Amino acid sequence: MTKWFHSGRRRDLCALLYDHGELRAQSAKSRLESHYDERIDPGSFYGTLSALVESGHLDRRTEGIADVYALTEAGEAALLDHYGWLGERIDDGERIDDGERIDDGDGDGGDGDSGGDDDGQAPEGDEPDLKD
Repeated sequence: MTKWFHSGRRRDLCALLYDHGELRAQSAKSRLESHYDERIDPGSFYGTLSALVESGHLDRRTEGIADVYALTEAGEAALLDHYGWLGERIDDGERIDDGERIDDGDGDGGDGDSGGDDDGQAPEGDEPDLKD
């Protein structure tokens, strides 16, 4: 995986642009903040955009007073490669437990027990943090 993809925010930003085609910087920032349910420091966000432009994964153009961003072919290829890599690890609802694939046939990819509390929620700490 290339260095630019080590950041969850970079991956998520590229996924947004893949979905929408192009976005103004403020719109992309607002969508990520909504997804993360937290504020993103503007300097950090614009640094992420600049790094992606400099690495050739995003195009930037000016529309009026706003910058508009879109994925380049290289950015799209990297995103789709990462999506394929994830798909290989999250295969048909199966999961790996102690080195062996588990599929109990109930379609939830687990061992028949949600592992959560009575309310169906997973216990705290079981979900990975995918943000950077």
